[in-house]
Order: sequence, then C-alpha cells, then structure tokens
Amino acid sequence: MEVNRDEAERCIDIATAALTDDQPEKAQRFLEKAQRLFPTEKAKVLLEIIAKNGFTPRQGSRPDFTGASGSRRRQGNSGDARPDEKSPDASKSYTADQLDAVRRIKDCKDFYEILGVQANASEDELKRSYRKLALKFHPDKNHAPGATEAFKAIGNAYALLSNAGKRQQYDQCGDDKRHPSRNGPDNGNFEQDISPEDLFNMFFGGGYPASSANVYTHGRMRFQRPERRERQREGGFALFVQVMPILILVIVSALSQIMVNSPPYSLSYRPSAGYTEKRLTENLKLPYYVGEQFFRDFTGLNLKNLERTVEDDYVSNLRNNCWKEKQQKEGMLYRARYFGDNDLYQRAQRARTPSCAKLSEITA
Repeated sequence: MEVNRDEAERCIDIATAALTDDQPEKAQRFLEKAQRLFPTEKAKVLLEIIAKNGFTPRQGSRPDFTGASGSRRRQGNSGDARPDEKSPDASKSYTADQLDAVRRIKDCKDFYEILGVQANASEDELKRSYRKLALKFHPDKNHAPGATEAFKAIGNAYALLSNAGKRQQYDQCGDDKRHPSRNGPDNGNFEQDISPEDLFNMFFGGGYPASSANVYTHGRMRFQRPERRERQREGGFALFVQVMPILILVIVSALSQIMVNSPPYSLSYRPSAGYTEKRLTENLKLPYYVGEQFFRDFTGLNLKNLERTVEDDYVSNLRNNCWKEKQQKEGMLYRARYFGDNDLYQRAQRARTPSCAKLSEITA
C-alpha cells in the first residue's frame, strides 16, 4: 500500500537521525518497522551495516564504522597526533578533470545547474543525478581543492529540490535564488533540514563515514551545529506523531472490513480460507481463486464488475513487486560498485525482475 510506503520512508528518516545521535537501538527498531510496513533495499542495507559494525559507542568517543573509513576517522581523532603534523589527505593527488569539475560546480548559478538537470526535472531524474555527482565529488574520492564545498552544494541542491514545497518557493524566487553553498543569514527558507553527509549516508547505506556530532573530512574534524541535530530529532518525531492517527484509522478500517465479511476472491490459492476454485478473468486471463458459493452469488454484470476489480488488484500487486525487485537490484549494483565486488556486480546484472516482465506483458 502507498500509505505503508510513505510511513516506511519516514521510519527510515527517523532511524537515520537516530544513528546520527548515537542511538543504534532506536535506529534498529525503526528500520525493522520500516521493513514490516514496506520492505526496501535502503532499510535492508542500513540493518546490515548495524548488524555488521555494531555501532557500539565507547566511553568518551563517538561510534564509527570499521574498515578503511573507520581507520581514517580514528587517525583523525588520535590524541597522539602532533599539532604540526600534516593532514593525511594533504599528499593525496587529484586529476585535472576533478579540479575542472569542482570549478564547474562553483560557477553554477542555481540548484538545477549544479545537478545538471532542467527546471522541470522529475524526482527520478533528480535522484539519478544526485547519486552520480555525490559519488564523484565525495571528499574521500575527490581530493581536489574545493571538493568538500562542491559535495555540500550538491547535497544541499538535492535536499531542497526533492522537497516539493521548498522547490516551489525556490522556483518563485526568480533572480533572488541563492547558490546552495552560500549559506548565510539571508538564506530564508532555503536552509536544509539534513546535512549533505547524512543525505549521502541515507542514499548509500553508510558506505562512507557516517555523520554524527563530528564529521571527518580531509583529515579534519568538523562539529555539526547542535541546533541542526536537535531540529532533525524533533522533526522526525513530529512526523511520526502526525502520521500515527492516519495509521490507526487505516488499521481500524481494515479490521472492520475483515470482521464484517470475507472477500469473494483471492489472488492466491488459500484452502484454509476456502479459496480453492481457480478461475481466469475474461479480459486479461488473470488467475484468481474463489469459494464454492461464488458461482451462486456472482453472475452476469456482477461477475464482470468483480473481475475488473480482480484485474486492478492483480496489476497493483505486480507494480509493487516490480518496484521492490528494482530496488533490490539497484541496491546490489550500488554496493558492488562501491566495494568493487565483481561477483556481486555480476549477480546483480543477472538478477531477474519477473513481476516487471509480467507487468509489461499485461500492459503491452
């Protein structure tokens, strides 16, 4: 159900904020709830990260990921480091193309130009552009001067344009539009609710160092503003409280319908509920199952109307399953590219999407 999908996304947002505030237990609860409501690859990846890395905070320190990125953060936090030591990134090289790309971002005049999309770009186009640019400009992969600022500008641009309300306000500003990297007191309603680091971690399942109270970039420790962390925490809880009445109404409505009467058909074979007789719809030849009393209760026009409902439900289920298959395949591809896992990449390429194929066959 679409309602469940929206609520699952909100749970993932709350879990991301909880990870930022060193609350792995809370994050795990909301991620598991998101999977129960509407399974997504994003929540699955975050749960895997929590299970693998633990996120167990040590006394007097912040949680970090294990592996290469964790070692970099520990190196940046080490109390044995001498003040006159050079940053570990200082000796890292960069290409002329990377430097030119950073300059291009800095020369952009508005949000759309930064993401390289048109003003009427769809949400999918924004997502594709952000994923490509975020991987290209992340400071851990691009060491050109100004890459960090370019990465922030890309994250801020997507965060605003993906918010329908703020995007509409931004489009109405005309010549007063501001560059995403120019944060100042006159930024108005264009200040983002999520930092570029949190946005990146939410998209890629924490592939790079997760954002917490302190963020490691180019060998330096940067502290987030307390008011931003507080605003993220309060915003997630407020959204959850607002959605709760809707969820309660939906659950009560569903329970009341179940208790009043059983549906006349099922899309799957369910002998325990009495759906044992297989039928095919007259129009699309889609299978469904009915009980013994069906043939007495449904004839003529009633039967045609019912079969139209059956076909609508069948296609709706295919769309949901197709979306899940694409999400799973897409998540496998991102993880394979990031970790350089060729076997995982091959498995992702071979992964089939039977629901999408069936949907194309029906709607062709």
